[in-house]
This record gives sequence, structure tokens and C-alpha cells, in this order.
Amino acid sequence: MSTAPVSDQRALLDLQALDTALAKLAHQRNSHPTLATLAELTARAEDLDRSRAQTQMLVSDTRRELVKAETDVEQVRNRADRDRQRLESGTGSPKDLQALSAELESLGKRQNSLEEVELEVMERLEAAEHELQATTTQLEAIRADITRVEAERDAAFAELDAESEQHKAARDELAAGIDEALLALYERVRAKTGGLGAVALRGSATQGVQVPLSLTEKAAIEAAPPEQVLRSEDYDYILVRLDD
Repeated sequence: MSTAPVSDQRALLDLQALDTALAKLAHQRNSHPTLATLAELTARAEDLDRSRAQTQMLVSDTRRELVKAETDVEQVRNRADRDRQRLESGTGSPKDLQALSAELESLGKRQNSLEEVELEVMERLEAAEHELQATTTQLEAIRADITRVEAERDAAFAELDAESEQHKAARDELAAGIDEALLALYERVRAKTGGLGAVALRGSATQGVQVPLSLTEKAAIEAAPPEQVLRSEDYDYILVRLDD
């Protein structure tokens, strides 16, 4: 477009200020410190949860191993008790009694060996259960931290969202009063440049954002009537004159 009311052109600067504020609020929301903290805490919680699952499996396996070790010891102990009763009763031939005595000695060694295995398994079980408890405690603490930080994030987001809604309402009201063609141009420029559509111009110098202007552009600005919509040759920004 070539022309638009001066008041509408200047309204673009207020619109740009609101859009810039909205962009900053969106950036604050997307980069809020609680998000990085939550990502770190969540990753740690996931690691601990996997570790706890592995340790829980180890505890279960070790408990089954302990049951087997206890059963093995009990079986040998019962067998030794039966042989001891037979030996103490004196029933049987001397050869049988001698065999029982030899078996009792063998069973005693076997029981000692199995009891050592049982003790070793008990020690491993105790260590695994201790590790499981420690991991569970850490996980519960981190989950509590996650809950706390989530509450902080939600509170911060609520404030940012409320401020954004206020800016959006003001923007909608302001945009409704701007020439449609000028507004459409502004939106196209913003989409092209990544957010900046209008730049204030006083004399031949831009304000807020440094936009280099050639001598030809400066001459064209001086010669242009107030209603003419000026554009930056290099960046396509709408140049809004503030001089009366």
C-alpha cells in the first residue's frame, strides 16, 4: 500500500510495543528457570526409578536365593539329626554305625559350608535392601522437589499468562481501530522479519532499532507526504515518522 492515515501509522508503534511485550512474555514462559530445574529433577527421578526397579529385582532374587540356602541347610540339619538319633540308639551293625558316624562327619562339613553360603546371601540381601531403601528415600525427596517446583512454575505461568491476556486484549482493541490494509501489511512484515513490523523514525534516524538508511532513502523520506507509508529498503520495516 502507499498511503494510510498518520494516526494509524503511529498506532502501529503502540501495536509493536504490545507485540514486543507479548513476545518477551512468551520467551519468559518458555525459558522460565523452573523448566530447566524440572527437566533435571525429572531425569534424576527417572534414573532413580530405574535403579530402584533393578534393586527391587535384586532383592527379590536374593530373597529367593536365601530361601533356597535356608532350605538346603535345614535339609542337611534334619538328615544329620536322624543319623545322630540312629547312632545314639546303637541299633545296627558295627559297620552300619561306623558308616553313620562317617556320614555325620560329612554332613557336618556340608552344613558348615551351606551355612557360610546362607550367611553370604543374608549379607548380600541386607546390602540390597539397604540400597533399595536409600534409593526409595532419594526418589521420594526428588518427587517432593518436583511437586514444589511444579507449584512454583504454575504460579509463575499464571502471572505471565494473566499479563499476556491483558496485553492481548489491549492489542485487539488497538488493532481494531487501525486501517485494515495497513494492519495487514504490518502483520506480513512481522511474519517476514520474525516479529518486528514498525520502527519509529524521527528525522532521518530510527529510534529503538538502528536501521541504516541510504542517502536516497533519506531524500525520499524528506520528500514524502505525511500519509505515505515508508518502508526500509533493506529490512522491509514500516518506518513511522514521529515529526509533526
